[in-house]
Amino acid sequence: MSEPAVETEATLPPMFNSLDRCDRCGAQAKLRAVLRHGVLLFCGHHGHEYARKLEDVGAIIESEF
Repeated sequence: MSEPAVETEATLPPMFNSLDRCDRCGAQAKLRAVLRHGVLLFCGHHGHEYARKLEDVGAIIESEF
């Protein structure tokens, strides 16, 4: 019997797709901020701008950069 396939970063689906848009400006999302009561998506520009503040309030940051 063969070994089960192990997922690696190379086989995982992309974190964001073309339908994920920045909640601030509508550009392609590159950063996800997971908060207690919801999720915010940001483009690279706004993600860099708000990441520190979001971390300070306890958000979990997931990004493509």
